[in-house]
Amino acid sequence: MKTHTTCPYCGVGCGVVINQTPQGTFNVEGDPAHPANFGRLCVKGAALGETLGLEGRLLEPQINAQPVSWDDALDTAAQRLTAIIEEHGPGAVAFYASGQLLTEDYYAANKLMKGFIGSANIDTNSRLCMSSAVVGYKRAFGADVVPGNYEDIERSDMVVLVGSNAAWAHPVLFQRLVAAKAQRPGMKVVVIDPRATATCDIADLHLALKPGTDAALFNGLLNQLAAHLPHDTFDGQQQALDAAKAWTLEQSAAFCELNKEDVARFYDGFISADRAVTLYTMGINQSSSGSDKCNAIINVHLASGKYGREGCGPFSLTGQPNAMGGREVGGLANQLACHMGFTPEDITRLGRFWGSERIAQTPGLMAVELFDAIYRGEVKAVWIMGTNPAVSLPDSDRIREALRRCPLVIVSEVSANSDTLEFAHIRFPAQAWGEKNGTVTNSERRISRQRAFMSAPGETRPDWWIIARLAQRLGYVQAFNWQHPSEVFREHARLSGYENEGERAFDISGLASLTREQWDALQPVQWPVTQNAPQGTARLLETGRGWHPSGRLKLIPVTVNLAQAQPDARYPLLLNTGRIRDQWHTMTRTGLVPRLIQHQPLPWVQIHPDDAAQLGVRDASLVRLSSAQGWALGYARITADQRPGDVFMPMHWNNHFASQGRVNALVASVVDPHSGQPESKQTAVRLQLLHARWRGALYSRSTLTLPASLMWWRQAAGLRLAAHARDVTWLETLARQNHWQLQEARGETFIHLLAWQGTQLQLALYLSLYDTELDEPRILEGFTEPVSDPVRRHQLLAGGGGQTPRGRTVCSCMGVSETAICEAITQGCDTPAALGKRLGCGTQCGSCVPELRGLIASSLAKTAN
Repeated sequence: MKTHTTCPYCGVGCGVVINQTPQGTFNVEGDPAHPANFGRLCVKGAALGETLGLEGRLLEPQINAQPVSWDDALDTAAQRLTAIIEEHGPGAVAFYASGQLLTEDYYAANKLMKGFIGSANIDTNSRLCMSSAVVGYKRAFGADVVPGNYEDIERSDMVVLVGSNAAWAHPVLFQRLVAAKAQRPGMKVVVIDPRATATCDIADLHLALKPGTDAALFNGLLNQLAAHLPHDTFDGQQQALDAAKAWTLEQSAAFCELNKEDVARFYDGFISADRAVTLYTMGINQSSSGSDKCNAIINVHLASGKYGREGCGPFSLTGQPNAMGGREVGGLANQLACHMGFTPEDITRLGRFWGSERIAQTPGLMAVELFDAIYRGEVKAVWIMGTNPAVSLPDSDRIREALRRCPLVIVSEVSANSDTLEFAHIRFPAQAWGEKNGTVTNSERRISRQRAFMSAPGETRPDWWIIARLAQRLGYVQAFNWQHPSEVFREHARLSGYENEGERAFDISGLASLTREQWDALQPVQWPVTQNAPQGTARLLETGRGWHPSGRLKLIPVTVNLAQAQPDARYPLLLNTGRIRDQWHTMTRTGLVPRLIQHQPLPWVQIHPDDAAQLGVRDASLVRLSSAQGWALGYARITADQRPGDVFMPMHWNNHFASQGRVNALVASVVDPHSGQPESKQTAVRLQLLHARWRGALYSRSTLTLPASLMWWRQAAGLRLAAHARDVTWLETLARQNHWQLQEARGETFIHLLAWQGTQLQLALYLSLYDTELDEPRILEGFTEPVSDPVRRHQLLAGGGGQTPRGRTVCSCMGVSETAICEAITQGCDTPAALGKRLGCGTQCGSCVPELRGLIASSLAKTAN
């Protein structure tokens, strides 16, 4: 049995084919017919079949962490919400949603909050990734529209990637670009990023600009274009050109700390290219001036005429599978619904459609200010759906305190191990990918179906159902009387076309009359989908007309502003945060897959060799990063890919995967004044070498509560440990309590302890002053079978069995280790193709190819020296 569905990870929106085997397991393949990926999958998508188990799932409703029935959970939630609204008003209640929700879920949540509770206090984690892009598009075009599509990237003459490590964050789309450049070598690729990332692997030019100076670079390009732009082509034209006038080539290059010749090469290449696409994402958006940076990019596309035609356009890549769908329904606090705003006309129109007199009249609280209001006690109830703000929001320690203070926290969640779930008074078990049924919209406006292919476990329910049943208990029975997600979708589609004669860009009214069977069989389609465009619309702005009342497009004057955080004597370094290749968000799904955690098993801090030397830091040293807000631990990775004065740390680790790995604890809650998007890319920090002399590993048959003196990081198997002292009294106490027999070996520089219950190994601890090479597979075998042989027990005590460790995984698709790759390189495999032929690495999703090149170059350099 085959099911065609859509990947639940990034905004590329890849089609996936699920094959159920006779044994009841599921094989995952890319959908060769889906226009987003044509059969390609990244390693995360290919590993989806390994995330379908019930380990760590929330499977029943709970009140105060105790299981209850659905009726009890919903009744209690409704009663407590009603009491708060009656006493404090609708503004005391808030929803915080997620780009992981399906469009049908999002629509239901937005309708309940803005249409019937009567407050616009519903925001989403999309605020953290895409809201600056939304502002940029709306200011320029009059609507939140991505004008182009993925084919434009492949057909362009120049592709500019700004603040985007697409090779890791949008790997399938990046591989489409790699293939297009291989077919058309004349295509130029420019990467604009302070770091040298995997995306630079195909770059003809890498501009490693000073962090936060992107607007100056694009203002300089606009200034170069000004002489060729006819007068009064766009609204706001003269003001925008005046704002860019001071940004000469020399001024822009100096401000960005770039070589003048490289900047000239970029400007000349962009101007001379007939077709150009600029791909931008978090590095642009996550800034206190992110909206202006987006408009600086859009300005140069408008001024050069590189928009609304094949191979052209400013293209914001969304980070989540349905961030676009949330924008469509109105899931952001400063939107109403279906691209309607808070104008009297739109409020009245929506009231007529929903049959409600309680439509929210003004914008609500955006994510950061929403949790500030919770902290101050102004918002007294929050319903969090499918997201983990205790990890993902800036100043996350303050977010945790806000949730701790909040009188009512409701969480709809798939995972029982979410940091946010710890603060929930009421827990709703939601259905996960593979169990739920609905639609998502990807970065190119393409609506695709997510289809269920397995039975829902336990008492889990779809989010739209949970919202609708709670809404009915609040008294809104008829408005939320849906029985199937297709009914929610049809209502959403009808609203998109309601009293819409082209004034609103988002219109899928051509899908409003789908039957349940037609909805279930819906093929991927790009909006708008209308009577005039029943097959969808591949490209917008082709006529040069937008959605401002004048119909004209608009240039926006951009004033260059640096990040609010700047280094000083106390915090002399600038921290950048971002994604890594094999993990997703806060690891609640990908962190459970062994092969995905083996590529980057520890949170690391990337630092330039000059800074490392000044601070006395060696590669793999344990370091502490501190800011005015908080601190985190990581392992140093010394590389010239990082600019001097800057450091980088991944965003994924949380309290379930590390004792202190939450990088957002350091980030200040500074936001863009227009979009409300946090400045997650620049935080002033200091880095200190942490002298934790003892390092090692812990393997256990059961989950343990560790002493605060131990620093730990969850691995594919067991825990990585660090400690200031060799204190094992906690383990000796635990052994006595459980009547375990301890076997130990200790010396001045090490201690190894095994805990036995008869012939069953319960726990294995290895601590040393030096990094000890353990034979992990042999250690794990000790937990799977009884061990009575004294020789085997001594081997386990020594660290396994003496086999050569396989090393870190580089190719997660094929499970190829760094050790095997380096050995093959020494035997003459000096190209990625040769390595692929010998070991299989780099032959599947292709995401490891830049790393293969790096290992080859490093090996050849060592040989030359």
